Amino acid sequence: MSEHQQTPSTGNKKSEWYDKYYKIFFFIPVLLTLLSLVYLGFFFSQHNDFMLKDASLSGGTTITINGDIDTLKLESELKPEVPDVTIRKLTDLRSGKAIAVIVESSINISELKPKVEGVLGYELTTGLNGNSSIESTGATLSNNFYKQLIFALIISFILMSLVIFIMFRTFIPSLAVIFAAFSDIVMPLALINILGIRLSAAGIAAFLMLIGYSVDTDILLTTRALKKRDGTLNTRIFGAFKTGILMTLTALAAVLPAFFVITGLPESFRQIFLILALGLSADIFNTWLTNASIIKWYCEKKGIQ
Repeated sequence: MSEHQQTPSTGNKKSEWYDKYYKIFFFIPVLLTLLSLVYLGFFFSQHNDFMLKDASLSGGTTITINGDIDTLKLESELKPEVPDVTIRKLTDLRSGKAIAVIVESSINISELKPKVEGVLGYELTTGLNGNSSIESTGATLSNNFYKQLIFALIISFILMSLVIFIMFRTFIPSLAVIFAAFSDIVMPLALINILGIRLSAAGIAAFLMLIGYSVDTDILLTTRALKKRDGTLNTRIFGAFKTGILMTLTALAAVLPAFFVITGLPESFRQIFLILALGLSADIFNTWLTNASIIKWYCEKKGIQ
Protein backbone atom coordinates (compact mmCIF):
# COMPACT_ATOMS: atom_id res chain seq x y z
CA MET A 1 0.00 0.00 0.00
CA SER A 2 1.56 3.29 -1.06
CA GLU A 3 1.66 6.39 1.10
CA HIS A 4 -1.23 7.89 -0.92
CA GLN A 5 -3.32 4.71 -0.59
CA GLN A 6 -3.09 4.48 3.19
CA THR A 7 -6.27 4.88 5.17
CA PRO A 8 -6.54 8.23 6.99
CA SER A 9 -6.27 6.56 10.40
CA THR A 10 -3.09 4.70 9.44
CA GLY A 11 -1.47 7.81 8.00
CA ASN A 12 -2.50 9.95 10.97
CA LYS A 13 -1.18 7.44 13.52
CA LYS A 14 2.16 7.28 11.72
CA SER A 15 2.39 11.06 11.53
CA GLU A 16 1.39 11.50 15.16
CA TRP A 17 3.99 8.95 16.26
CA TYR A 18 6.68 10.66 14.19
CA ASP A 19 5.69 14.13 15.44
CA LYS A 20 6.04 12.88 19.00
CA TYR A 21 9.45 11.20 18.76
CA TYR A 22 11.38 12.85 15.93
CA LYS A 23 13.31 15.16 18.29
CA ILE A 24 14.50 12.12 20.24
CA PHE A 25 15.66 10.43 17.03
CA PHE A 26 17.87 13.43 16.37
CA PHE A 27 20.17 12.66 19.30
CA ILE A 28 20.99 9.01 18.50
CA PRO A 29 23.36 9.60 15.53
CA VAL A 30 24.67 12.80 17.14
CA LEU A 31 25.68 10.81 20.22
CA LEU A 32 27.33 8.14 18.04
CA THR A 33 29.22 10.86 16.14
CA LEU A 34 30.44 12.46 19.39
CA LEU A 35 31.57 9.08 20.72
CA SER A 36 33.40 8.43 17.44
CA LEU A 37 35.15 11.81 17.65
CA VAL A 38 36.16 11.16 21.28
CA TYR A 39 37.58 7.78 20.29
CA LEU A 40 39.45 9.28 17.32
CA GLY A 41 40.91 11.93 19.63
CA PHE A 42 42.09 9.21 22.01
CA PHE A 43 43.43 7.20 19.05
CA PHE A 44 45.35 10.24 17.79
CA SER A 45 46.94 10.73 21.21
CA GLN A 46 48.15 7.11 21.11
CA HIS A 47 49.28 6.84 17.46
CA ASN A 48 49.87 10.47 16.42
CA ASP A 49 47.46 9.92 13.52
CA PHE A 50 43.76 9.32 12.96
CA MET A 51 44.22 5.94 11.27
CA LEU A 52 46.50 2.94 10.99
CA LYS A 53 48.36 2.91 7.67
CA ASP A 54 49.78 0.03 5.69
CA ALA A 55 53.19 0.01 4.03
CA SER A 56 51.92 1.87 0.94
CA LEU A 57 51.12 4.92 3.12
CA SER A 58 53.65 4.68 5.93
CA GLY A 59 56.65 3.22 4.13
CA GLY A 60 58.16 -0.20 4.61
CA THR A 61 58.44 -3.59 2.97
CA THR A 62 55.86 -5.88 1.40
CA ILE A 63 56.79 -9.50 0.66
CA THR A 64 54.40 -11.70 -1.32
CA ILE A 65 55.26 -15.40 -0.91
CA ASN A 66 53.79 -17.84 -3.43
CA GLY A 67 52.16 -21.04 -2.18
CA ASP A 68 50.02 -22.21 0.72
CA ILE A 69 51.90 -20.98 3.79
CA ASP A 70 50.94 -21.60 7.42
CA THR A 71 50.08 -18.01 8.33
CA LEU A 72 49.52 -18.75 12.03
CA LYS A 73 53.01 -20.22 12.42
CA LEU A 74 54.55 -17.44 10.35
CA GLU A 75 52.86 -14.73 12.40
CA SER A 76 53.56 -16.28 15.81
CA GLU A 77 57.28 -16.60 15.06
CA LEU A 78 57.68 -13.20 13.40
CA LYS A 79 55.73 -11.14 15.95
CA PRO A 80 58.36 -11.28 18.73
CA GLU A 81 61.02 -9.89 16.36
CA VAL A 82 58.80 -7.70 14.16
CA PRO A 83 55.96 -6.34 16.35
CA ASP A 84 54.25 -4.35 13.57
CA VAL A 85 54.19 -7.19 11.03
CA THR A 86 50.85 -7.90 9.31
CA ILE A 87 50.17 -11.11 7.40
CA ARG A 88 47.36 -11.74 4.92
CA LYS A 89 46.48 -14.79 2.88
CA LEU A 90 45.49 -14.56 -0.79
CA THR A 91 43.10 -17.18 -2.19
CA ASP A 92 42.01 -18.17 -5.68
CA LEU A 93 38.81 -16.41 -6.77
CA ARG A 94 37.15 -19.59 -8.10
CA SER A 95 38.42 -22.42 -5.90
CA GLY A 96 39.15 -20.56 -2.67
CA LYS A 97 42.54 -22.29 -2.48
CA ALA A 98 45.38 -20.33 -0.87
CA ILE A 99 47.83 -19.13 -3.51
CA ALA A 100 50.07 -16.65 -1.65
CA VAL A 101 50.77 -14.85 1.60
CA ILE A 102 51.53 -11.14 1.99
CA VAL A 103 53.88 -10.03 4.77
CA GLU A 104 54.10 -6.30 5.55
CA SER A 105 56.23 -4.34 7.98
CA SER A 106 57.71 -0.87 8.40
CA ILE A 107 61.28 -2.26 8.57
CA ASN A 108 63.45 -2.38 5.45
CA ILE A 109 64.10 -5.33 3.12
CA SER A 110 67.50 -6.21 4.55
CA GLU A 111 65.93 -6.73 7.98
CA LEU A 112 62.59 -8.33 7.12
CA LYS A 113 63.67 -10.77 4.40
CA PRO A 114 66.15 -12.78 6.55
CA LYS A 115 63.63 -13.05 9.38
CA VAL A 116 60.94 -14.40 7.06
CA GLU A 117 63.43 -16.83 5.48
CA GLY A 118 64.40 -18.03 8.94
CA VAL A 119 60.82 -18.93 9.75
CA LEU A 120 60.10 -20.53 6.35
CA GLY A 121 63.37 -22.46 6.27
CA TYR A 122 64.21 -21.58 2.68
CA GLU A 123 65.52 -18.64 0.64
CA LEU A 124 63.13 -16.17 -0.94
CA THR A 125 63.87 -15.61 -4.61
CA THR A 126 62.43 -13.07 -7.03
CA GLY A 127 62.26 -12.83 -10.78
CA LEU A 128 60.50 -14.89 -13.47
CA ASN A 129 60.87 -18.23 -11.68
CA GLY A 130 61.11 -16.86 -8.16
CA ASN A 131 58.98 -17.96 -5.24
CA SER A 132 58.20 -14.41 -4.07
CA SER A 133 58.01 -10.75 -4.96
CA ILE A 134 59.31 -7.92 -2.79
CA GLU A 135 58.35 -4.25 -2.79
CA SER A 136 59.82 -1.47 -0.70
CA THR A 137 58.44 2.02 -0.24
CA GLY A 138 60.39 4.87 1.29
CA ALA A 139 58.87 6.58 4.29
CA THR A 140 59.21 10.06 2.74
CA LEU A 141 57.55 9.08 -0.54
CA SER A 142 54.73 7.24 1.26
CA ASN A 143 54.17 10.14 3.63
CA ASN A 144 53.91 12.63 0.75
CA PHE A 145 51.45 10.34 -1.03
CA TYR A 146 49.39 10.03 2.16
CA LYS A 147 49.30 13.81 2.61
CA GLN A 148 48.13 14.28 -0.98
CA LEU A 149 45.31 11.77 -0.48
CA ILE A 150 44.17 13.48 2.74
CA PHE A 151 44.36 16.86 0.99
CA ALA A 152 42.19 15.52 -1.85
CA LEU A 153 39.69 14.21 0.71
CA ILE A 154 39.47 17.58 2.47
CA ILE A 155 39.14 19.52 -0.80
CA SER A 156 36.40 17.16 -1.98
CA PHE A 157 34.48 17.68 1.25
CA ILE A 158 34.83 21.48 1.00
CA LEU A 159 33.68 21.53 -2.63
CA MET A 160 30.73 19.29 -1.76
CA SER A 161 29.79 21.71 1.04
CA LEU A 162 29.93 24.70 -1.34
CA VAL A 163 27.70 22.93 -3.85
CA ILE A 164 25.17 22.14 -1.10
CA PHE A 165 25.09 25.78 0.07
CA ILE A 166 24.67 27.01 -3.51
CA MET A 167 21.93 24.48 -4.19
CA PHE A 168 19.73 25.18 -1.14
CA ARG A 169 20.86 28.72 -0.18
CA THR A 170 19.67 28.20 3.39
CA PHE A 171 22.06 27.71 6.27
CA ILE A 172 20.42 25.09 8.51
CA PRO A 173 19.30 22.57 5.82
CA SER A 174 22.71 22.85 4.15
CA LEU A 175 24.47 22.36 7.48
CA ALA A 176 22.32 19.28 8.15
CA VAL A 177 23.44 17.70 4.86
CA ILE A 178 27.09 18.49 5.59
CA PHE A 179 26.84 17.11 9.13
CA ALA A 180 25.38 13.85 7.80
CA ALA A 181 28.23 13.51 5.28
CA PHE A 182 30.79 14.29 7.98
CA SER A 183 29.29 11.66 10.31
CA ASP A 184 29.26 9.11 7.47
CA ILE A 185 33.05 9.44 7.38
CA VAL A 186 33.75 9.72 11.11
CA MET A 187 31.76 6.65 12.22
CA PRO A 188 33.33 4.16 9.76
CA LEU A 189 36.80 5.55 10.47
CA ALA A 190 36.35 4.94 14.20
CA LEU A 191 35.12 1.39 13.53
CA ILE A 192 38.03 0.70 11.18
CA ASN A 193 40.45 1.75 13.93
CA ILE A 194 38.64 -0.35 16.55
CA LEU A 195 38.97 -3.38 14.24
CA GLY A 196 42.68 -2.66 13.87
CA ILE A 197 42.57 -2.47 10.06
CA ARG A 198 45.50 -0.75 8.37
CA LEU A 199 44.24 1.57 5.66
CA SER A 200 45.75 1.56 2.19
CA ALA A 201 45.43 4.16 -0.56
CA ALA A 202 42.34 2.25 -1.74
CA GLY A 203 40.80 2.66 1.72
CA ILE A 204 41.16 6.43 1.61
CA ALA A 205 39.69 6.40 -1.90
CA ALA A 206 36.68 4.61 -0.41
CA PHE A 207 36.16 7.53 1.98
CA LEU A 208 36.23 9.83 -1.05
CA MET A 209 33.49 7.70 -2.61
CA LEU A 210 31.49 7.94 0.61
CA ILE A 211 31.22 11.72 0.23
CA GLY A 212 29.29 11.19 -2.99
CA TYR A 213 27.23 8.27 -1.70
CA SER A 214 26.24 9.99 1.52
CA VAL A 215 24.88 13.24 0.07
CA ASP A 216 22.55 11.51 -2.42
CA THR A 217 19.90 10.60 0.14
CA ASP A 218 20.37 13.89 2.03
CA ILE A 219 19.77 15.92 -1.13
CA LEU A 220 16.74 13.78 -1.94
CA LEU A 221 15.28 14.38 1.53
CA THR A 222 16.00 18.11 1.62
CA THR A 223 14.68 18.71 -1.91
CA ARG A 224 11.46 16.81 -1.26
CA ALA A 225 10.84 18.57 2.07
CA LEU A 226 11.71 22.15 1.07
CA LYS A 227 10.92 22.45 -2.63
CA LYS A 228 7.93 20.18 -3.12
CA ARG A 229 4.46 21.15 -1.99
CA ASP A 230 2.41 18.02 -2.72
CA GLY A 231 1.01 16.45 0.45
CA THR A 232 1.95 17.26 4.02
CA LEU A 233 5.51 17.66 5.28
CA ASN A 234 5.41 14.21 6.90
CA THR A 235 4.11 12.68 3.67
CA ARG A 236 7.03 14.17 1.74
CA ILE A 237 9.56 12.96 4.34
CA PHE A 238 8.07 9.44 4.34
CA GLY A 239 8.09 9.39 0.56
CA ALA A 240 11.74 10.46 0.46
CA PHE A 241 12.52 7.76 3.04
CA LYS A 242 11.01 5.01 0.88
CA THR A 243 13.05 6.07 -2.13
CA GLY A 244 16.24 6.77 -0.20
CA ILE A 245 16.27 3.60 1.88
CA LEU A 246 15.78 1.58 -1.31
CA MET A 247 18.82 3.31 -2.82
CA THR A 248 20.95 2.59 0.24
CA LEU A 249 19.84 -1.03 0.64
CA THR A 250 20.50 -1.64 -3.07
CA ALA A 251 24.04 -0.33 -2.68
CA LEU A 252 24.55 -2.48 0.44
CA ALA A 253 23.24 -5.51 -1.45
CA ALA A 254 25.98 -4.89 -4.02
CA VAL A 255 28.97 -4.44 -1.68
CA LEU A 256 28.23 -6.87 1.18
CA PRO A 257 28.19 -10.09 -0.90
CA ALA A 258 31.41 -8.98 -2.56
CA PHE A 259 33.03 -8.63 0.87
CA PHE A 260 31.66 -11.73 2.60
CA VAL A 261 31.06 -14.24 -0.19
CA ILE A 262 33.63 -13.73 -2.95
CA THR A 263 37.01 -15.22 -2.05
CA GLY A 264 40.30 -14.27 -3.61
CA LEU A 265 39.61 -10.57 -3.91
CA PRO A 266 42.65 -8.31 -3.49
CA GLU A 267 42.79 -6.84 0.01
CA SER A 268 42.40 -3.32 -1.39
CA PHE A 269 39.05 -4.27 -2.97
CA ARG A 270 37.81 -5.87 0.25
CA GLN A 271 38.80 -2.73 2.15
CA ILE A 272 36.81 -0.54 -0.25
CA PHE A 273 33.73 -2.75 0.09
CA LEU A 274 33.99 -2.82 3.90
CA ILE A 275 34.31 0.97 4.22
CA LEU A 276 31.45 1.57 1.80
CA ALA A 277 29.24 -0.89 3.72
CA LEU A 278 30.04 0.80 7.05
CA GLY A 279 29.49 4.27 5.59
CA LEU A 280 26.19 3.35 3.93
CA SER A 281 24.96 1.80 7.18
CA ALA A 282 25.90 4.95 9.08
CA ASP A 283 24.12 7.03 6.44
CA ILE A 284 20.80 5.34 7.26
CA PHE A 285 20.99 6.76 10.80
CA ASN A 286 22.50 10.11 9.89
CA THR A 287 20.05 10.89 7.08
CA TRP A 288 16.77 9.47 8.34
CA LEU A 289 17.16 10.24 12.04
CA THR A 290 19.33 13.34 12.42
CA ASN A 291 18.96 15.09 9.06
CA ALA A 292 15.25 14.34 8.75
CA SER A 293 14.66 15.64 12.28
CA ILE A 294 16.55 18.87 11.55
CA ILE A 295 14.65 19.40 8.29
CA LYS A 296 11.29 18.77 9.98
CA TRP A 297 12.11 21.17 12.82
CA TYR A 298 13.29 23.81 10.31
CA CYS A 299 10.17 23.48 8.17
CA GLU A 300 7.91 23.80 11.22
CA LYS A 301 9.75 26.93 12.37
CA LYS A 302 9.46 28.46 8.90
CA GLY A 303 5.83 27.42 8.52
CA ILE A 304 6.56 25.12 5.57
CA GLN A 305 3.81 22.51 5.44
